[in-house]
Formats: sequence, C-alpha cells, structure tokens
Amino acid sequence: MFIPLIAALFAYAPADRLPVKAPREVGMSAERLANIDRVVRRGLSAGGYPGAAVVVGRRGAAAMQRGYGRLGWTSSSAAVNAEETVYDLASLTKVVGTTTAAMILYDEGRLSLDAPVVQYLPAFGGTVNKDRVTVRHLLTHHSGLPAGKQLWRAALNREQAKRIVLETPLNCAPGDCFVYSDLGADVLGWVVESVAGMGLDEFLNERVFTPLSMNDTRFNPPASWRPRIAPTEVTPPRGYALQGEVHDENAFALGGVAGHAGLFSTAADLAVFAEMLLNGGVYEGERIISDTTVARFTARTAGTRALGWDTADGDGGSGEHLSPRAYGHTGYTGTSMWIDPDRDMFVILLTNRVHAARARRPAKVISDVRADLADAAALAVVDGVESPLDMPASFRADRADGWNPAVRTRRSRSARSARARRAAAARAAAAKRTTSGKRPAAKAAPAKKKPAARKAPSKRG
Repeated sequence: MFIPLIAALFAYAPADRLPVKAPREVGMSAERLANIDRVVRRGLSAGGYPGAAVVVGRRGAAAMQRGYGRLGWTSSSAAVNAEETVYDLASLTKVVGTTTAAMILYDEGRLSLDAPVVQYLPAFGGTVNKDRVTVRHLLTHHSGLPAGKQLWRAALNREQAKRIVLETPLNCAPGDCFVYSDLGADVLGWVVESVAGMGLDEFLNERVFTPLSMNDTRFNPPASWRPRIAPTEVTPPRGYALQGEVHDENAFALGGVAGHAGLFSTAADLAVFAEMLLNGGVYEGERIISDTTVARFTARTAGTRALGWDTADGDGGSGEHLSPRAYGHTGYTGTSMWIDPDRDMFVILLTNRVHAARARRPAKVISDVRADLADAAALAVVDGVESPLDMPASFRADRADGWNPAVRTRRSRSARSARARRAAAARAAAAKRTTSGKRPAAKAAPAKKKPAARKAPSKRG
C-alpha cells in the first residue's frame, strides 16, 4: 500500500520544467515527505479549499509535485494539476513580481534603496514626511502609508485609482511604524515603471518570465486560459463569479496590474522561480539577478521583514522548523512560498481557499496547512543530519483545532441563554408575588401609611 502511494506522489515533469526526482536522490525521506499528502487532504476534506497544488523542491529538483482535489467544488470541475492549473497568487505578486523587478533595477544601479520615492515619482510628494519616504521604506513596509483604501469604491478608472494612492497621506512618519501596506507595494510598482520606462507587467515578462520559460505566469491571463484557472470569489462586489480575473478589488480597480496583487501562475512555474533564487539568481544559464542582490534582499532587516520578502519566524504559515535564513511570502487567496537556502529547499502551496470555502474558519485551515507543509518538508531532509529531528505525534492538520467549531457549541450557548432568560423571568415572577402579599417588598415601603388612606373611604365609592 505504501509503495504505490509514494510512487504516485512523484511523477516526472516535462523537460522545460524543474526536473522531478525521487526523494532519496535529493536527500529526503519519502516516508516523512508523505505526511504532506495527508495534511493537504485533511484541509481538503475539512472544506478549507476545493483543490491545491504542491511542489517541494531540493537540490535543483522537485522531490514532490502534485495536484489535489478540483478547481471547484463540483464533480464536473477539472482536477488540479501542479503543472497546468493556474492560481491567483494574490500577495505573492509582491515578491514574485514587484520585489523581483526592484532587485533587477537595483542590480543595474538604476534604483537606489535609500533614494526618496519622489525622485522617481514626483506626484507622490507634497508634504515633508512624504518627501522623506524611501524605496527601502516601501520594501520593508515602514513608509507610514496605511494598509489600504477602498479604491474600487472611490475610483471610476485606473488613473483615478492611481491618483488616490499617490495622494494618500501617511499615518506616521517614515520609519516610525510597521504597517503591512498594499498601497506601498503599489507605489513601488510605479517606481519600477518610472525607472524601467515600461509597464510592470511588460518588464517582468521581458526580464523574468520569458527568460525562465515561465509561460503560465502573467497579469490579466487571456480567456483561453480560463478552463484551467482556479475560480475565486463567488459573490464579489463586481456582481459575478470570478475565474481568470484578479480577486483583489483594488488590483482590479488598477486595471489588473498592481504592485500588491494581480499575478497568476502555476506551482510548476513558481518552482522554477524558487530554484532560480536558491541558485543565487540564475537558472539553466539565465542570469536574472546577481547572487549578492538575492542575499541582500532576502536577509532580515526590519523586524521579521527582509526587503520585500518576509522571513520565517515560526509564524505566518512558515512552521517551526525552517532555517533562520528562510524567507518567503503568503497570499490571501490561499497561496504561499517558502525558500530555505540552508537546506537548499523550497515549499510551494497554491489553493483557492476564497472559493466558497465550506469550512467555518478557512483562514485557520490554510494557516495550519501552510505551517504543516513547511514543517513536514524540513523534517524530511535527512542527509547531512546526524540525528533527524523527531516527527511530531500529530500535525496541526491532524488536530484541526478551531477549523470547524461544532454546531452544538452554538446551540449550547443558545440553550444557556434560554435558561438564563427563564431563570430571570422566574425571579421576576417571585418578586411580583412577594409584593402582592401581606408583607410588602422593601420597594413598596410607602404602603405602610395605609391607616391614613383608610380615613377617606368615600373617595373609592
């Protein structure tokens, strides 16, 4: 039973993808790695997402590459394929797209981390504090910009949405506070466009996706891709179900190309991207970024943040066992990518947990599954380790704490409330009986003057 299961996990990829090898060939335990299969299926059966794509890579190959479930909840939906199914990456756009573009321009000496943003985008300035915001502040989410604004409500077109972002006042002085900001990523995207002299989507396609043969990665995917794109929101503010249109409403207001969201991709494409970073910015002879720039942008520099990237600290879906130098990011739609240079390993998970999730707390489901994947992959590395870490008695997904609180819990609360109401009513009735008897309640003390009232019986005749 076990051998066929392991064999099913490791199918070979086409020649233009990251090669697929058996776990033992890359120093990993197939038995330990198979925990991922159970974890992802647990999230699936709990209703956290209808399908998922997973790739775990090490030493230049995919040790595990698999699709789970379907694009949607119906039996007629296509099965997920890690090589072909396209997902809305959400905030993975910030690192796969916007940060990578900034790394390239920094490499070429065309973008300075400590230059004020107004040097590249004069429309962004206007106040003393905004004039002090640097590119570095944008990358570390210390610009002072708020997390976001409802552009989709306020703007009638892309130009107006962009103007609203550029004119947004700061919530604090640059460098004084950390606020994870979509607006900051959008501003960084426009900095890239100003320096590169072309759209963010054009620049990335020319300098990253085409050289790496990431042919299934782009903004605003064409209609021909739709049958293999995982759907997202069923009832969004746009008024129709989404499949192939960016899920994020603000990114949609910005024309589908934004610094904070908008990219679509497959797990297999992202595996090539992750391997490029592990190789120090090169893949199959194509140099995308210098190794020194990769090292600089992925090193922790402000709290847990690197430049654009987040770092593994036991939170944010990174699990507990990734190395101190591991970095990555997550996306709201249910996506994540973690890269561990010390283990020469990466873990990619793509889901569409925003597609009518059946779990009562899908955010808790995806958070636990992300962390379990990172931990299971890290614990599966057995070469170069004198004594592999003990496997946990159970993973988060096995416990499923808080995923689907039982309905009876709510009913018991209602029952307790009903009992409390009945008890209160009984106390009120008892009090009423007391006040109507021979012994009046303390509240009825004035009634002790009854003798005076009996002196005038005619008034009641």
